[in-house]
Amino acid sequence: MIKLVFIFLMTWTIDGSDVAKVNGLKKEGEKAFKAGNYTLAAEKFSYLIDSMNIDDENAVLNLGHSYFQLGKNEEAQNQYMKLILSENEELKSIAYQQLGALSNDPKTLQKALSFFKSALKANPRNEDARYNYELIKKKLTEQQDQDQDQENKDDQQENENQKDQEKQDQENQEGDQEGENEDGENRESEDQNEQSSEDQEGEDGEQDQNQENQQEGENDQEQEQQQNQEGQEGDQEEQQDQQNTDSQEGQEGQAPPSTSDKLKEMNISEEKAKMILEALKNSEIQYIQQNRRRPTNNQSSDKPDW
Repeated sequence: MIKLVFIFLMTWTIDGSDVAKVNGLKKEGEKAFKAGNYTLAAEKFSYLIDSMNIDDENAVLNLGHSYFQLGKNEEAQNQYMKLILSENEELKSIAYQQLGALSNDPKTLQKALSFFKSALKANPRNEDARYNYELIKKKLTEQQDQDQDQENKDDQQENENQKDQEKQDQENQEGDQEGENEDGENRESEDQNEQSSEDQEGEDGEQDQNQENQQEGENDQEQEQQQNQEGQEGDQEEQQDQQNTDSQEGQEGQAPPSTSDKLKEMNISEEKAKMILEALKNSEIQYIQQNRRRPTNNQSSDKPDW
């Protein structure tokens, strides 16, 4: 609450005409201030101090109040600062109180609290200063709590961000590890596939070799059978040639024997002779068929003949 201070002038410092003028300016300033015409009030009090050189602390305080109401904080602060060294403790307390009111800003609460405290020291009975002091002190406490809460939130958020970053780094590391494992598994699978292919090729080659060996064995068996058959036929031809020679020698002195006589000489019945001829015929047919089935490629020289 702004208290307007009435000005009492020392009559012996100025003459009668000046006293009347000063009193007139004082009344006009007070009337304008009460009416809310702070511009006119500031003009009247400023004229008293600057133009008429009235050295009165009450006039200075009233001019500061007028600037304060006009929102001219810098001009008001200059007037209040003139009174902080005053010997009048009441005016001094009011000046400090107004300086505290001008500093009632979230950024300058600590400064405002200091001004209100000085006002109480100058005049402990200044209840307005006491009320403002407690109010600013409460605001500072709330502000400190808010700052602390915000700091805690910032720390918590930073910790969460750090944990998220660590988690993300761990996931990335695990992903890289999984990728390396997958690459290793793929390489191992490729190696196994290659090994399986080689084993399969080896089995196929071995199977082909077995088939080839089996075919060669069959060919060798057919060749052996053919050789046996040829040897049998050779023996039969040799026997027949011997018989023909013997017959020819016997025919020189006698008539050629008949087929029955020849068979009797050979001690072979006609029935057995027919079976022999039939067997020879079948062997010849089998020999011809085997020659047709015989492969045309030559036998490898680096393989065994069995």
